[in-house]
Amino acid sequence: MYENVSLRNQHLLKIYDLRPDQLMYLLRLSAKLKADKRLGKEQKLLADKNIVLLFEKDSTRTRCAFEVACFDQGARCTYLGPSGSQMGKKESMADTARVLSKMYDGIEYRGYAQTIVETLAKFSYVPVWNGLTNESHPTQILADFLTMHEYLPCRPMDKITFCFMGDARFNMGNSLMIGAAKMGMDFRCIAPKGLQTTDKVYKMAKEVAKSTGAKITMTEDVKKGLKGCDFVYSDVWVSMGEPESVWAERIKLLKPYQVNAAAMEATGNPDAKYMHCLPAFHNIETVIGKEIGEKFNMLDGMEVTEEVFESPASIVMDEAENRMHTIKAVMVASLSDEVANYEYIEGTGCCGW
Repeated sequence: MYENVSLRNQHLLKIYDLRPDQLMYLLRLSAKLKADKRLGKEQKLLADKNIVLLFEKDSTRTRCAFEVACFDQGARCTYLGPSGSQMGKKESMADTARVLSKMYDGIEYRGYAQTIVETLAKFSYVPVWNGLTNESHPTQILADFLTMHEYLPCRPMDKITFCFMGDARFNMGNSLMIGAAKMGMDFRCIAPKGLQTTDKVYKMAKEVAKSTGAKITMTEDVKKGLKGCDFVYSDVWVSMGEPESVWAERIKLLKPYQVNAAAMEATGNPDAKYMHCLPAFHNIETVIGKEIGEKFNMLDGMEVTEEVFESPASIVMDEAENRMHTIKAVMVASLSDEVANYEYIEGTGCCGW
């Protein structure tokens, strides 16, 4: 099924752009690259390639994942942070794309509007990869699905049930819903009215589900949404820069949607796992976490409690590591002429694939 799949010279802008077989191709390639790295036999399929990382938003996982993936594969990378280029200030996105793609073999962008990364891709001569925009986070979804498979290795992806709980209007709620639809999964978006995934994304997911057999549900009912889930996923509720009035209203709406011990128990699944794209407000040991926690009396966490985050059910650190392996697969698939000969189809040890 996957032998004839190729993503050579292709962009990755949103998860919707990938066919189910292409998604599976990347997951299998990720698993093979990860296994080979651990065994000390990883092949350098990106030797002498040059990659540029454009960051309008700071990050820990995305930057480190791309950089380590480049180093492992023999590529060189340049990091341009929020103040490190003329992009959008003295130089248009179109000009930035054309200049950089004359020098580099691949461009990663992490920032704001989806239209920005789409413009970069339109004018670039080389593949462009979306490291995060307000609307989409495709590399995170690949890491999430690889992690799910690792914890349920003999369960086909279309037999997995999971939910996203919280503010589902943005990149994670959108991308998880579309990704689940592509893979034929049972996905529940659990959120209060006004904070649910947009009707546009929901309709797109439902349309995809017609051909994959996915079950896509939006509900305000926490217990109904959690029942039977294999994985419970959440993300931050507020972003710095939003006025405090928004914080207060958002937290009031979302308090019933906190992932705590009762929520995990409500799955009815003693083996249910907790996931988060990070960073998470699970205690008050950060400047922002302390400010919000003390102001709104949420000292034991916001979207997830410290108890759940630090419990054996939490697989967030494995998920974070898998950002690197899946990002590596995206770059290899896009840029390597040798990937067709790379034996990722067999020997991954993944009985569910």
